[in-house]
Amino acid sequence: MAATAGHMLGAIAGDVVGSIFEGTPTKSTAFPLFQSESRFTDDTVLTVATAWALLRHRPFDVAYRDFGARYPWAGYGARFYQWVRTAEPAPYGSFGNGSAMRVSPVGLAFDDEREVLRQAEQTAIVTHDHPEGVKGAQAVALAVFHARQGTSKDQIRDAIATRFGYDLAQTTDDIRPRYHFDVTCQGSVPQAIVAFLEADSVERAVRLAISLGGDSDTQAAIAGSIAHAFFGAIPAEIVSGVRRRLPDELLDIVDEFCDRFAVGSPSA
Repeated sequence: MAATAGHMLGAIAGDVVGSIFEGTPTKSTAFPLFQSESRFTDDTVLTVATAWALLRHRPFDVAYRDFGARYPWAGYGARFYQWVRTAEPAPYGSFGNGSAMRVSPVGLAFDDEREVLRQAEQTAIVTHDHPEGVKGAQAVALAVFHARQGTSKDQIRDAIATRFGYDLAQTTDDIRPRYHFDVTCQGSVPQAIVAFLEADSVERAVRLAISLGGDSDTQAAIAGSIAHAFFGAIPAEIVSGVRRRLPDELLDIVDEFCDRFAVGSPSA
């Protein structure tokens, strides 16, 4: 049985399923989707923060600082956590994949490619103002945008590779043997997109991303976000497994966002 769950939930599913493997990476796709230690992390918190900012028409930096302070234990990078706690925060030149893991709601909320790219840049530059940090966010948002538009995988591959210069010609089998933990956009975003391109379902995209043995929760969140927009449904057991691990505060925002920005609805 599958459920649409509003296409935002693919990113959160990837994060929750991948959370257990961040410290203990696997090179296999054969693992339980949920374990007792499975939880949401900073990827989910900041993805929901992006959705909240779009719903409330609030600045992205305000959203990230607010939600970061509410969930201080979620597993942020040290520089981001310092930024959250600084009285007068400024971008810190990061090209880490934090800009890419939180951006997927932008690809769901806007119906114009130029606006998707502009808004994705805005989500990134409050912290990740390095060109690679911006590129990672824009690549994921654009892939989500094209996926929900019904664009073919080959067209998505070509669009992202051409605009951003990512090597998307590899397979996960090509990547996996030599791949290791890498939190840079340029070293993790293309690989996560490849996991989506190779998958035939949201679950398969998440499993393939985790099996690379890298930054599992973030790469699975990226792959899951694109895959959910593309396939339009995920198994009901994944939906329920994720939802019961989220607090009501985050679930309410997810549900509100999904109701407002259902596929085919007016843009923000």
